[in-house]
Amino acid sequence: MNRRLCGALSLAVLATLGTSCSPAREYVPEKICGTHVDPSLTRSLLAPSSKWDEYDRVSRSEGVTAPCLVLSQRQVVMRLRFSWDSGAADLMHLASDTGDVSRVSSPRYVTANSYTMLGGTDGAISQAPCKTKTGNYFTLTLQLPQIKLADQTHRNDIEKFMRVYFPATVGTLGCRR
Repeated sequence: MNRRLCGALSLAVLATLGTSCSPAREYVPEKICGTHVDPSLTRSLLAPSSKWDEYDRVSRSEGVTAPCLVLSQRQVVMRLRFSWDSGAADLMHLASDTGDVSRVSSPRYVTANSYTMLGGTDGAISQAPCKTKTGNYFTLTLQLPQIKLADQTHRNDIEKFMRVYFPATVGTLGCRR
């Protein structure tokens, strides 16, 4: 090989190595469990990361109660539970449950337009009429396991997120009147 070709190959290899060693871009998801969401709302709840995954068992067309987990660097940072029921659920009872399915710390009812919402310090629960083949009501539980129980600083961000995310999610369900 001639010197010029060897030099060009060496530069190409160095350039490739230089870009592969650069840090991965950190971001917050723009779509969570099948619903688009403004990253500015997500950023207030989730730290930017270079690796996001979802474990999504939700089937909107089947309307079967199921979880969707959002993971950052293999750690669950957001739990959503999609639930369809024949009757309206008691959200305060769900939030006060001792299990980890719907528990929300320090729950209180929040004024919402066309749905019921309960906000807490580490999550929220919202419910709206939504007639599907499997029920008349849709309930969405949001839990943020990385928020410490005594941390009161995220309540407004959680409520703001849920005021946008819940109606957008209901819009993807094909509810009938």
